[in-house]
Amino acid sequence: MIGRNKEIAELEELYERNRAELVAVYGRRRVGKTYLIEQVFKNRFSFRHAGLSPIEHEKNGMLSAQLHHFYNSLRTFGREETDEPTNWLDAFFMLQQLLEKKDDGSRQVVFIDEMPWLDTARSGFITAFEGFWNNWGCHRENLMVIVCGSANSWMQDKLINNHGGLYGRVTYEIKLIPFTLAECEDFFKQNNISITRYDIAQSYMIVGGIPYYLGYFKRGLSLAQNVDNLFFNSDAKLKFEFDRLFQSALSSPELAKSVVNFLYNRNAGYTRAEITTGLGIKDGGAITSCLNALVAGDYIIKYVPFGMKKKQEHYKLVDPFCLFYLRFVSGRSSLDNDFWVQSVKSRPVEVWRGLAFENLCFNHIAQIKKALGISGVITRQSAWSKRSDDEEGVQIDLLIDRNDNVINMCEIKFYSDDFTVDKDYYRVMLRRQDILLKMVSKTTAIHSTLITTFGLKHNEYSGVFTNAITLEELFD
Repeated sequence: MIGRNKEIAELEELYERNRAELVAVYGRRRVGKTYLIEQVFKNRFSFRHAGLSPIEHEKNGMLSAQLHHFYNSLRTFGREETDEPTNWLDAFFMLQQLLEKKDDGSRQVVFIDEMPWLDTARSGFITAFEGFWNNWGCHRENLMVIVCGSANSWMQDKLINNHGGLYGRVTYEIKLIPFTLAECEDFFKQNNISITRYDIAQSYMIVGGIPYYLGYFKRGLSLAQNVDNLFFNSDAKLKFEFDRLFQSALSSPELAKSVVNFLYNRNAGYTRAEITTGLGIKDGGAITSCLNALVAGDYIIKYVPFGMKKKQEHYKLVDPFCLFYLRFVSGRSSLDNDFWVQSVKSRPVEVWRGLAFENLCFNHIAQIKKALGISGVITRQSAWSKRSDDEEGVQIDLLIDRNDNVINMCEIKFYSDDFTVDKDYYRVMLRRQDILLKMVSKTTAIHSTLITTFGLKHNEYSGVFTNAITLEELFD
């Protein structure tokens, strides 16, 4: 298995404990939750079940279909043939009976995958699961129940942060996040795909660190050919993935897509008020749930831009797949075979690379901090721009505001060679430093930092940068 060392160790430690465990594993769709649990426990399941996707089934018959499917799983794991359950209370009582019959004193692992899908309208699922756990499961020292789901808001609201009968019942939670650049590189190596770090970075800028998407890359093809296979050829593997992301994982998929489409329009993001005004919707519980779900799923981040107050929080779209899809795939009346192969050197793609690399850096703040030697320093990260009527505006790709009285003013450049600072660019950097210095205390130092692919070419102007970070360090 690639990466996931921390999560594997946590799951094994939980397995060895002599106490009842209710473990919640969540993360965005395609990130590898099911694969992780299957690889850790393999043949150690006493019972496992996966909910049926609401996309492929009629809503009116979902409760009956879910119960029938659950009964089939019970039969698969040794339940004798009986009448099928007609409600979730009976279904979980049948599970209880099965586990009691199989109990030999050893650890029993129950895995319920895509749990949010089981909670159909007016099904009473949560009440039944609450009864199963509170009345029976939590008293079984050898029982370990793992519940999993891609609907992160459901996992958090209905389970982890439940204010009813399941309040405080989850004994451990694991949020599975996308691969880092280093883990993407390990994935390609394990699959014998020869690819440079320069192209691995571009693959991340297109599909993010999502193992499922990376699994479609084929040996012997260039990066551009693989991208065409994923998005642009007639049988493109991810042609419909954008809609599926939201349909299966969010309670209000159309609202979520509207928010994501709106956030795409500004790299720095928007405030909540700007989002509701821009979409023409009320500022209420629906948008709160939607934004929380998108943050929980790592599609967007919430941050306060430098120099602004808490109430001016911005929401910024950071999911590479969504950003790429909305820029090059969405809205096209037809997709041309070999589009990416023919476009890799075009101006629109060059512009996209610059923005996408900025986003990659936002997703690798830990690696940037390590390269700067400040891993242990508390920081706040944001993009920053300043507009004024009496002077030319200024925009800074990334500011790292540190608790040790230093601000790293980061310039992010995706280049195919060493980056060269000329006289004009040198003057631009000095001006940005001067503007920023006027906004901070006299005890704060500004460190101009370059984050680029290969490095900084030294000349008479390169000293404007205090630090230079390359791809090699982002792969650390």
